[in-house]
Amino acid sequence: MQRTLILLTTWMAVVLGLNAIDGLNATDGAEPTPREQRLARYLSGAVFEGEFTIDGSDNSRKPERYEIKSCEKLSAPDRFKLVTRIKYGDIDSEVPIEIRVLFAGETPVITLDSLWIPGMGTFDARVLIRRDRYAGTWKHDDVGGHLFGRIVPKGRD
Repeated sequence: MQRTLILLTTWMAVVLGLNAIDGLNATDGAEPTPREQRLARYLSGAVFEGEFTIDGSDNSRKPERYEIKSCEKLSAPDRFKLVTRIKYGDIDSEVPIEIRVLFAGETPVITLDSLWIPGMGTFDARVLIRRDRYAGTWKHDDVGGHLFGRIVPKGRD
């Protein structure tokens, strides 16, 4: 159970990009761009449903599902706040998470660079969002893998 909870927490940190960088809420005064506004609307109420793998394991795919209750663009460049619902076993809670999103053209990429989170370890990820799909790589300390699936927008589940 503890290993499963660690994997769940790892995925949450990776896919949703937990970010504890100083100055995250610093204000630059910029209004959200149209693509940032579209991303926030798209992710609000969306559900990520898919699978992840762990490098070096039997390469079996493991299911994952995460609900994003809300997404809003923060005033700091490239920063968004997600309120997510984690439902797993006896755990059912909403968690606010601040993430960094960079864009490759019009394609959003959740970006996490060797971020150390006290008590949890170091995380690194790239998760690309394209239309109704997501795919990427993740790493938690010495363990990593791939993740992929579909994004079900609000009202389409």
